[in-house]
Amino acid sequence: MNVNPIVLSIPIFFILIGIEVLYDRWKKRKFYRLNDALNNISCGIVEQVTGVFVGVYTVAVYHFFYTQFALFSIPKNAYWALVLFVGVDFFYYWAHRMSHQINLFWLGHVIHHQSEDYNFSVALRQGALQKVFTAFFYIPLALLGFETTWFLFVGAFTTLYQFWIHTEAINKMPKWFEYIFNTPSHHRVHHGKNPKYIDKNHGGTFIIFDRMFGTFQAEEERPTYGITVATESFDPVWSHIKPFVDLHNEMQQVKGFGNKLKVLFMGPGWAQKQSKAKPTLLSSKKYNTHLNTSMQSYLLVQYVVVLGFSAWFLFQHGQLNMYYKIASVGFILLSVMSIGRIFDKQLNFIRFEYLRLAFSAVFYYFVFQITSMEMRLSLVLLILLSAVVYSIVRKKEETINLSA
Repeated sequence: MNVNPIVLSIPIFFILIGIEVLYDRWKKRKFYRLNDALNNISCGIVEQVTGVFVGVYTVAVYHFFYTQFALFSIPKNAYWALVLFVGVDFFYYWAHRMSHQINLFWLGHVIHHQSEDYNFSVALRQGALQKVFTAFFYIPLALLGFETTWFLFVGAFTTLYQFWIHTEAINKMPKWFEYIFNTPSHHRVHHGKNPKYIDKNHGGTFIIFDRMFGTFQAEEERPTYGITVATESFDPVWSHIKPFVDLHNEMQQVKGFGNKLKVLFMGPGWAQKQSKAKPTLLSSKKYNTHLNTSMQSYLLVQYVVVLGFSAWFLFQHGQLNMYYKIASVGFILLSVMSIGRIFDKQLNFIRFEYLRLAFSAVFYYFVFQITSMEMRLSLVLLILLSAVVYSIVRKKEETINLSA
């Protein structure tokens, strides 16, 4: 029960992403863009590594109500596991629905909707603060007497189910399945910013709750993906910060403390309507940047290294002290932010990459828990080689930009 099924499933996620990428290339469907896909995965990395700290709070909320106020002691067997699974999905529906209808909760969930593509990598794009805002929705399960670790274990499978529905490669499932369960078709609607699709199909595993509570919408025309106010960045850290900036700007649109407070608890766009500002025009044009193949290859190699370290950290963090956890998370955030900003072609971050590499050398030599001096020196030499390669590909990128 102490095993996190989501972390254990990470290798499977990447195998399936790889298969979808190959299918995409074969069929020439253009599901994937490297910059967007890496940003999606990076947002998932941010959510998972910061979850080492945030998760303590969210689990504590549930555990407090279970230990102090549980009405029953529910046995752990297959029957009650099924009841718990359905219960988690029911409360997930309401947590998810409210995350779309209350600005404060939208801060945590909007990250998942920022991508303008739709593929398996989007399933990994999660907000680091989402569970902070939605943890209390599951308190009824604690009060009923579903033990904490059991709730976490069974509940993880509602999250795992939702991975496969983030794809355009599957059109429709059999009618009976489409009626009861959430499917790629239903969830494509949920990610669409077309007016008829906004705030529809909030279910996790089951779509039946949307049918029951009036939020179901069948897929008709192909959705235009993303959010009405585009993030326009491939930096996962900025992807988490920008919603707060947008909310602050919304609060500035209305007058009076009462109205500013209302902005937190009303739906996205409420302030715009109150101030009679011009509505945001939806655009189907995706935010994109173009880097030369050498620069993209360099960033992909660097990203694989960061991804590998992140996976190691997620599997090992329980055995690490707080100093090492903080240093590791800081290193990971710095790395994915730098890579994302280079994809954005931000000049200051293109230069900042040298500082990131220098920090990486210091981190791997002095902080990373490797006892072998030879291994430490080897890592530092590889980082120095990376700096040389980066210098070459950067000059090539600048030359292309000047001649364009």
